[in-house]
Amino acid sequence: MARRHLIISGRVQGVGYRDALRAQAERLGVRGGVRNLPNGSVEAVLEGADAELDALIAWARRGPPAARVTGVVVGAPPPALDRPYASFERWPSA
Repeated sequence: MARRHLIISGRVQGVGYRDALRAQAERLGVRGGVRNLPNGSVEAVLEGADAELDALIAWARRGPPAARVTGVVVGAPPPALDRPYASFERWPSA
């Protein structure tokens, strides 16, 4: 089981990005969570098998039709978010 932390930038708030990411994650069997950040970006933690994480990260680089993704930074989750997940959660905005 692998975990990835994503910061997605661009026009990603107010366009259904979080709900679309959650739907894709559930379709792929990926667990974790997603939330809006105050600077206009979206933060996500993904947990699952490498192939499914790679597929979801590829999707995150495009996003839903109304989004305009300009960047996705992928790394290890910060300690506060580095934990097991039972499902894919939509967290309150930070």
